[in-house]
This record gives sequence, C-alpha cells and structure tokens, in this order.
Amino acid sequence: MDRIDLHVEVTPVGIDEISSIERPKVSSKDIAARVIEARKIQEERFKDFQSIYCNAQMPSRMVREICTLNKPGTILLKKAMERLQLSARAYDRILKVARTAADLAGSAEIKIEHLAEAIQYRSLDREDWAE
Repeated sequence: MDRIDLHVEVTPVGIDEISSIERPKVSSKDIAARVIEARKIQEERFKDFQSIYCNAQMPSRMVREICTLNKPGTILLKKAMERLQLSARAYDRILKVARTAADLAGSAEIKIEHLAEAIQYRSLDREDWAE
C-alpha cells in the first residue's frame, strides 16, 4: 500500500444526498482550470529535467530539494511518521502530494495545510482494512 500515493475511503452516498437540489459550490470547470494551472507550474519546475514532467515522477533526491518544509511542517511530518508508523516510501509520497496540493492552491511553498492534507491521504496505511 505504501506504493500508492492517495488512499481515500469512499463511503456510500445516501439517496437524500443524491437527490438534493443543492449543487457543489465548486464546478468541475473550476477544478479543471486549477489542475491545468498546477500542471503548468510543474512543467515549468521540471523544464530542465529529461523524463520528469510532474511531481509524482520526482526521484527521492529531488523530493528533498523541491519539497522543502518549514519548521512546523517538519515537526508535523515527523510526528505523523512516528505515530502512523509510515515507511520511508510513504515519506516521499507525502511530500510529493503536499507539493501538488500547494501547486493546486497556487502556493510557491508547501504550507502546513498542504502537508496535513497529504498526510490524511495515507489513511489506509494506518487501518486494518485488508484483514
């Protein structure tokens, strides 16, 4: 499981939610625009690297250079690694996902909220879901 970047539990949606008149506050068109912008950021970031076009393709060495954290971020990630007993592979994947979350938000730096989002995507690492 530590080879998969995002672990998301999908719960069934009730009929009341499906039939609700309320629509999402963010349209698919808006989300697509954010993704396109994030991909442009990544294309620019990796323009000088052959065969690397997005954050997911970064080797470990590059992750350490590009996915830098401030002190609170470093503390949060260290605590998550210890408490959730995550692997070194999960560490790199969390940083890559956090960098992507920051790109989607248009942020030049990985903020604590981007890191927290990436950590929560490791949910299946800490559950006995496969038993």
